[in-house]
Amino acid sequence: MHTSLADFEMPNEEQVHLAAETFRMLGDPTRIRVLWALLQGESSVACLAELAGAAPTAVSQHLAKLRLAGLVKGRREGTFVYYSAADEHVARLLRQALFHADRLDHDGDDLPGETTATASS
Repeated sequence: MHTSLADFEMPNEEQVHLAAETFRMLGDPTRIRVLWALLQGESSVACLAELAGAAPTAVSQHLAKLRLAGLVKGRREGTFVYYSAADEHVARLLRQALFHADRLDHDGDDLPGETTATASS
């Protein structure tokens, strides 16, 4: 059946592996909170820990994993490191995942800073 579709193409093994790894990295509530906070702007570990409701050491470990996965990047300033989302693709991926979760929840609450009309775009 799919062979009759002219433009049908499966992703290659590396693409599938990397996509699965990205979703695995997003499979932790603390990482979701940290990434959401980073979508609002650059932040330090201490600030992210407060926003995520987690210990700074735990947030630092999560950030290291997210950085290795290419989802966040760090900028060193003296002895401090300030983190940000890696790019707009990460932002779109997280917003879509949260929007999907919101749709499944059906409680009508919009994501922070969004309305139903803007979330669907």
